[in-house]
Amino acid sequence: MESKKAIRIFNDATAIVTGGASGIGKALAEELARRGCEVVLADLQIEKAQDVAAQIQTSGGRAKALKVDVTDFPSMERLVRETVESSGRLDYIFNNAGIAIGCTANHYSIEDWNKIIDINFRGVVNGIQAAYFIMIEQGFGHIINTASIAGLMPNPLGVAYGATKHAVVGLSKSLRVEAAQMGIRVSVLCPGVIRTPILQGGKYGKILMNIPNEKLRDMWEKFKPMSPDIFAKKVLNAIAKNKAIIVVPSLWKLIWWLNRLSPTLGMYFAQNRFQKIQKEFDLL
Repeated sequence: MESKKAIRIFNDATAIVTGGASGIGKALAEELARRGCEVVLADLQIEKAQDVAAQIQTSGGRAKALKVDVTDFPSMERLVRETVESSGRLDYIFNNAGIAIGCTANHYSIEDWNKIIDINFRGVVNGIQAAYFIMIEQGFGHIINTASIAGLMPNPLGVAYGATKHAVVGLSKSLRVEAAQMGIRVSVLCPGVIRTPILQGGKYGKILMNIPNEKLRDMWEKFKPMSPDIFAKKVLNAIAKNKAIIVVPSLWKLIWWLNRLSPTLGMYFAQNRFQKIQKEFDLL
C-alpha cells in the first residue's frame, strides 16, 4: 500500500500552478491534469484561469481557478492553506508567475525594477514561504521555481529580467540542498525560447523599445520557439526524475554548457548578439 507520506508522481497528486492562465503555466496545468493530478490554477487573470480550469474539467481532469496576487504573501498563504484543506495534501507548487521588461537598463524606471523584482523573485519567495513548512510537516513535496535560460547566462536587453532569474536559480540550488534532509524536492526550470505571450511583453510586462510587433515576432522566430505543450511534457518527465536544473529545449543546454565552460566566451557571444540587435532595430 502506498504511504500517505510520499509524493505522488503525478496521478492523484495535488499541484498549485501560479501564472496558470496562460503560457507555460497553462501548459503545465493541462499536462499535470492529463497525468491525473488535481490542479489549482492561481492567477490575477481569473477569467482566463477559469476558462483553462473549465477546459480541463471538460476533458475529464480535475482543476479549479483562484485569483491570487503572488506579490501578496497573505494571498499566497491563503491559496496554499485552502488547497491543503480541500485536498488533504500538497505534492507540487509551481512558482511560475513572471513578467518581462525588454530594453536596455538606461530606460528603466525604479518602478520597473520594483515591479519585476516583486513578481519574478518575491513571488517565488512568497510561494516557497507559504508551502515549505506545510510540506515539511506532511513529510513530502516538490517545489518547482520557474527561472529562465536568462538565469544561467548574460541577458542584455533584459537586465532586470536576467537579474531576477539568476536570483531564482541561486535560491533554488541552495534550497534544494537544505530541503533534501526534510524529504522535500526543489527544482528550477530554465526555459529557452518558448512560444508564449511573454515574447511580446505579456499582460503585465512591457517592451520599452520602439520595435514593431511584427519585427519583434520575426526576431524571436529565428530562435525556433518551442510549443508550450511540448515543453510541459518534457519538463514533467524531468520533474518526475527529480532533476535539479531543467533546461528545455535541449539546444539551450549547449549554450548553458558554453557559459559554464568559459564565462568570458559566453560574455563575448552575448555582446556580439546585443550589438547585432542594436544595429538591426536601430537602437544605438
